[in-house]
Amino acid sequence: MSNLQGFVDDQQVGSGNGGNGGNGGSGSGSGSGNGGNGGNGGNGGSGSGSGSGSGNGGNGGNGGNGGSGSGSGSGSGNGGNGGNGGNGGSGSGSGSGSGNGGNGGNGGNGGSGSGSGSGSGNGGNGGNGGNGGSGSGNGGNGGNGGNGGNDNGA
Repeated sequence: MSNLQGFVDDQQVGSGNGGNGGNGGSGSGSGSGNGGNGGNGGNGGSGSGSGSGSGNGGNGGNGGNGGSGSGSGSGSGNGGNGGNGGNGGSGSGSGSGSGNGGNGGNGGNGGSGSGSGSGSGNGGNGGNGGNGGSGSGNGGNGGNGGNGGNDNGA
């Protein structure tokens, strides 16, 4: 008689995705605010036992956009940085598999300035992709950097 070991589905779902950063305000003749940074994605859980699998890491949030300034001497804000993707969980035991790392968020765009002597903001950096869990599982992709704003000086 064969002794079959039961399949254990011990998959744990990773926590949610990181939130997006807020956008900077715009002002006339003044410096405008910077975009907030995107939150980091959660990590996938780990599974243990025969046939178990672990969860995937969440995606990092996107960075907010920098605000725009208008008027003489105004300057615009910088875009926020994208959050990092979460790591995939690790699996242990016979036949187990691990989750994939989440994707990094995109950096926000820098705000544009218009008017005499204005300056534009810088785009934020894209977040890093999460690592795949040990065993199997792919690492996530890194996010894209944001674009710099335009300087429309007189």
